[in-house]
Amino acid sequence: MGLWEPSVALMGTWLVLLIRFERWLSPHPHLPPANRTSYEGNYTDDSESWRPVVLSWLAPPHLHELADRGICSSAGRKSCSIEAVLRATPRFQSWARSNLLQPRMVQGLAAPMLRCPSQRLLDRIVRRYFEVVDVGSTQMKHFSSKDKLRLLYTLAVNQHPLILQMFPGTEGWPFPRYHGSCGRLVVWAAARPLTDLYESSLARRADAAYQLLHTTQSLASNSLRFNLYYTRVTDTTFGTTEDGRLSIMDASQIGIIDLQNGFHSEDPQVNHTDVFSCLSGSCTSPAPCASVRPTQSFTLLCRHVLPKLLSPKDLHPEGLSARAIAELAVCADPQHSDQRILVAVQTLKDTLQPLRPCNINYGYRYPECRYSDKF
Repeated sequence: MGLWEPSVALMGTWLVLLIRFERWLSPHPHLPPANRTSYEGNYTDDSESWRPVVLSWLAPPHLHELADRGICSSAGRKSCSIEAVLRATPRFQSWARSNLLQPRMVQGLAAPMLRCPSQRLLDRIVRRYFEVVDVGSTQMKHFSSKDKLRLLYTLAVNQHPLILQMFPGTEGWPFPRYHGSCGRLVVWAAARPLTDLYESSLARRADAAYQLLHTTQSLASNSLRFNLYYTRVTDTTFGTTEDGRLSIMDASQIGIIDLQNGFHSEDPQVNHTDVFSCLSGSCTSPAPCASVRPTQSFTLLCRHVLPKLLSPKDLHPEGLSARAIAELAVCADPQHSDQRILVAVQTLKDTLQPLRPCNINYGYRYPECRYSDKF
């Protein structure tokens, strides 16, 4: 940090944050590139303790520009008031008249978690929405017209901040803490990218790989009876916090199936597409929930992420076994049955468990790991 640091106050309904940007060390700093989507910084809410955060656009700036042009085009104009056009749409008018967020009101939106929503899931979105004063109610009676438009726009552009609010890390979910938003900017707790571990010791990589598998299991089977599954994973989907704990840093591609109340499927014969359907940069809807296999998340992990943490070069009598490498290949192949893939996942976990380090650098499981193999 330098002696001179630009900062910005982000004001929500009941939250004020002071953000101090990282790496702006020059007394005459250059502004970051216009196409940059996120920024590193530190935040405080008491002016004393600073914590690392990510300040990010809901979508890349060029997608926001495309979306804005599309919104104006839908009204037959080259330029327009974005808010006025969106308020005039039939979809928002149905939102404005309702105090309950219902499945029919989100049909046609591209967010993976809305592909087949249940009423219980939509109630949770409303109840946990951080940007209104009366958090906790499933009714939207306390939502202003602007609150409803803000929620609808966020659902249409990027579900990430809503997932962080619905399933907070303080309740044991593997998502970073959500700190607030301002317009199209969102602030959440930072973590080290998983790519930092790719060239590290086998012990560190084994711990991350084990957590990936264990976390994915817990997302699919939890006390809330919501099955959270991956629709896509990349190198930037995951990260690790200071205490070594795995965190899902990009929740924009997570689908949700309600295992308790079932889900509302869209009628394929009815077209619910409108201007809100394409604001995320794509008008393509995710695959229907009925087509999601129980092992879809594991297959994506084993195909795109785990091979960068575990490889044949780790074969060693005290390292990975040949069977573990073989089971990783099974896990990555959707041609195998779900039962066979789940067996491969458990074999991988059993192999990785004794390779994980147990020291103070892994505060999320230390000192418990000293006294129990469970950790």
